[in-house]
Amino acid sequence: MKTPELPPFDYTPKPYTGPSAEEVFALRKQFLSPALFLYYQKPMMIVEGKGQYLFDEKGRRYLDGIAGIATVIVGHCHPDVVAAANCQNETLHHATTIYLHPNIAEYGRDLAAKMPGDLKVCYFVNSGSEANDLAILMARAFTGNYDFIALRNGYHGGNASGMALTAHRTWKFNVPHSFGVHHAIAPYPYRGPYGPDYPDAGKAYADDVFNLIDYATPGRVAGFIAESIQGVGGTVMFPDGYLKHVYQHVRAAGGVCIADEVQTGAGRTGTFFAMEQMGVSADLTTFAKSIAGGFPLAGVCGKAEYMDAIAPGGLGGTYAGSPIACAAALAVMEVFEEEHLLDRCKAVGERLVTGLKAIQAKYPVIGEVRALGAMIAVELFENGDSHKPNAAAVASVVAKARDKGLILLSCGTYGNVLRVLVPLTAPDEQLDKGLAIIEECFSEL
Repeated sequence: MKTPELPPFDYTPKPYTGPSAEEVFALRKQFLSPALFLYYQKPMMIVEGKGQYLFDEKGRRYLDGIAGIATVIVGHCHPDVVAAANCQNETLHHATTIYLHPNIAEYGRDLAAKMPGDLKVCYFVNSGSEANDLAILMARAFTGNYDFIALRNGYHGGNASGMALTAHRTWKFNVPHSFGVHHAIAPYPYRGPYGPDYPDAGKAYADDVFNLIDYATPGRVAGFIAESIQGVGGTVMFPDGYLKHVYQHVRAAGGVCIADEVQTGAGRTGTFFAMEQMGVSADLTTFAKSIAGGFPLAGVCGKAEYMDAIAPGGLGGTYAGSPIACAAALAVMEVFEEEHLLDRCKAVGERLVTGLKAIQAKYPVIGEVRALGAMIAVELFENGDSHKPNAAAVASVVAKARDKGLILLSCGTYGNVLRVLVPLTAPDEQLDKGLAIIEECFSEL
């Protein structure tokens, strides 16, 4: 296969001397759970990353169009992040929270400064699933209520409570779960009952939450949780006013409003947290993914009264707030400031959306291009039926793009949404090449 003509890149990957991809595949099949799925019909092995690129064991270069699944927002192995993590690793690589350490305290301070409203107290964990689990616990402990409202088409993690909140058949198992969780209609303008031209669609969708409180709960709830933009569900953006109306209904029923910013957080949408663009401030917010540039760090930030619901000593976590992860997160925040990445996010989003809409005009299989900042989705449907999802076309584009040197992902309940989440540090010429590859893939459908 011809090596893709990606733009020049002044970096040579290190020679790889480890086991072959075939040997690694055999080891995974023998020693790792089959629950760890592999992408692509022929799995690829990634051994190095730099900037917006990934390299396989043979040194072939790929443009990472998904930023490590919304995680490596400042690019792979950003030198400032690497330096901060290496320095901390050489000094002290582990300290539990029963001791004082500056990194976790300083990062808590800096993160709280980025939060909207009165979200000023943090608790750190290791993953988004853990963060959402903790937020649910805090809401129930604070309110004394049990029932929770989440959204259909939402995704909140793979642990027991995350699965209960999630409303995708792909991510739920045939075991008891969802006790006390009620799922409202997804506010999905493209595919839901109230389309983009429906007057005051945000209020119409929010009325379903009001009805759930009246008919499916005791009239009092512990809270409501929603991603500020539904990521796994297809980068679904809510109609204007939706969260504002929902938050009013939930607070009137004694509940806590939780913004899941695991995928939207840390600058992906053009503000540090997407709820800032929704005209609301949550009571608790959860975060993970890109905040530490790929290091395992997540957490909850909230108003003091909610965060105080758990008594001192009531929570633990051996690796929570790791000095290395917090050092990396502090470096990521500095990179955002020094490289003006929030401004860059808007420019990246505008450039990609303009290019994708030009492609949409040529290929009627594309039903919608939607984006907020650099969180972008392309929804595909069957020709002649705008409500019939076209997962096969998305799978074909993803496979063809990989062969041409671009990594993309599918998402959505039906697998019919193409997901684009580039590192914000990718220069314009790399973005243009990615667009050219995508157009070439559509031309071959």
